[in-house]
Amino acid sequence: QVQLVESGGGLVQAGGSLRLSCTASRGTFSSYPMGWFRQAPGKEREFVATISWSGASTDYADSVKGRFTISRDNAKNTVYLQMSRLKPEDTAVYYCAARRGYGLAYSTNRYDYWGQGTQVTVSA
Repeated sequence: QVQLVESGGGLVQAGGSLRLSCTASRGTFSSYPMGWFRQAPGKEREFVATISWSGASTDYADSVKGRFTISRDNAKNTVYLQMSRLKPEDTAVYYCAARRGYGLAYSTNRYDYWGQGTQVTVSA
C-alpha cells in the first residue's frame, strides 16, 4: 500500500509562488500516474493536475493552466506542484493522489491512494 505525504504548503501573498512536494513510501511509485487535487472550504475536491508514470504526459485544470507545473522525480519517489502567480481563489487544502491504472486521470474516483493534504492560503 502506497503512503503519500505532502509538504510545502503555507501562507503566501497574491502573485507569489509555492512548491508542493508529495513523497511516497511503500509500493512502486514509478509505476503510478499521479495527480494533485484541492478542496476549498464548503466545496468539493477538484482536479488540479495529473502526470503520467514517466512524467512524459501532463495535464491541468483550466483554472491553473499556465501558472502551475506538475513534475516528478521517480528516483526520489516524489511528485511536485510548482505554483506561480497565485491568486486568493487558489486557497485550499491540496492533496496528492496515486492511481494503479494507466494514463492520466481527472476524477477523484480514479485514484486509489491519497495523502493527508497540505494547506495553501493566498492572501489578497
